[in-house]
Amino acid sequence: MEKRKQWREQEQQVVERWNAAEARYREAHAELVRESATGAATPELQEKVERARADIEAVRRQVARLKVEFTSGKRY
Repeated sequence: MEKRKQWREQEQQVVERWNAAEARYREAHAELVRESATGAATPELQEKVERARADIEAVRRQVARLKVEFTSGKRY
């Protein structure tokens, strides 16, 4: 039972990380679009968008690992 509680907490942390990363990406991308419309997009802003995208990819890979553990019977 303790493992299930630990797994649920881990899954909740992944959900929170996903939501935070997605929000950062959405905000950075919206800022990039606004700045691009005025012609003032900076390399720093583009790097911010790329970092946010990389965060999402890292969480996506973690979700894939959890899914493999679940389907292989190592979870629950």
